[in-house]
Amino acid sequence: MGERAGAAGGAEAPPHLKDPAAPFPAGDDPTEAIGHVFKRPALLAEALTHPSAVEPRGKRRRRGPAVQTYERLEFLGDRVLGLVVADLLWRRHPDEAEGDLTRRHAQLVRRDALARVARDIGLDRHLVLSRSEAAAGAAQNPSILADVCEAVIAAIYLDVGYPAAFAFVERRWENLIAEMEGPPQDPKTRLQEWAQARGLGLPAYRVVTTEGPDHAPRFTVAASVAQSDEASATASSKRAAESEAAAALLERLVDHG
Repeated sequence: MGERAGAAGGAEAPPHLKDPAAPFPAGDDPTEAIGHVFKRPALLAEALTHPSAVEPRGKRRRRGPAVQTYERLEFLGDRVLGLVVADLLWRRHPDEAEGDLTRRHAQLVRRDALARVARDIGLDRHLVLSRSEAAAGAAQNPSILADVCEAVIAAIYLDVGYPAAFAFVERRWENLIAEMEGPPQDPKTRLQEWAQARGLGLPAYRVVTTEGPDHAPRFTVAASVAQSDEASATASSKRAAESEAAAALLERLVDHG
């Protein structure tokens, strides 16, 4: 089953875009993989709806309640995830210093970790996208998958509270935490050391774009070393975007020798 196309792209709207409280069709219900049956299904529908699938304000032709997208939930889910991961690490590593815990935490809440969880539970198959975004492969975009994963965490939190959100994160991040043998080095530090070892000077970072509402901005940052091609990444803070761009650039440089 592929990702569903929403009305903004000219396709037939899924049931929850016509009525956010409507249940998902039989055989197309993501709650089993998520591991939570929602008391308020509209929250899950909101968490899975990409902005492209919703008509802009002032241009709505469809009657009924306005459909929300995942953007506001993403903002909340980012904070809930951060708290839960911090709690799990604090309990799992009682003797580690704050700096080591911080590096572990940054690795576990970055885009790639979230996208991996989203794919593991099949959120890519349930995204509601415009026809054009679906055709462009947006359901496989790591940034979008990360955003949706955070939105689902927030939806669980709002539906029944923190304990359920904690249980979801604990269950889905268990392997990620176990795989981390030691505190990872910050990608910016690793990129700097790689560049300096080759006499290339310090990496450079620049903000490419700043988008999104004030309560949930998205920063795209490009990283480069000497005359290398840039690698860019998008995140909810400039620091996180720089870190992810550095990781992407380092991976590319190492792969090419």
